[in-house]
Amino acid sequence: MFKRIDHVELVPSSLEVTLDFYIRVLGFKERERLVVDGHPPLREVVYLELGDTVLELLDYDRPEPSTGPAPRVGYRMLALEVDSMDEALAHLEKNGTRPSLGPFAAGGSLRAEINDPDGLPIELRQW
Repeated sequence: MFKRIDHVELVPSSLEVTLDFYIRVLGFKERERLVVDGHPPLREVVYLELGDTVLELLDYDRPEPSTGPAPRVGYRMLALEVDSMDEALAHLEKNGTRPSLGPFAAGGSLRAEINDPDGLPIELRQW
């Protein structure tokens, strides 16, 4: 019946800043870019891929920021598996991104968290 998660949608405050981070820093590839006409305030949709993971970035004219202190009801974070936590963190630091949490041992793995340009949390996990 249900097979898998097809994609995850993100609404960035700046499409170009977010694309740069997910492509240049995290290694996603741009799969498709669609200009949306006739459906304001939606302007553009960009699909990014990393392995079997697909992110759909929705570019809106003046999106509203997410507010309220954590924890709040909703999706908590995106989690990415890494081959080497040390290498991943070194790469991120070279690109101006430092961990907001960790790394630390967690259930037979190493775990750390970073944030994307809008502050959305991204977990890094080395199994």
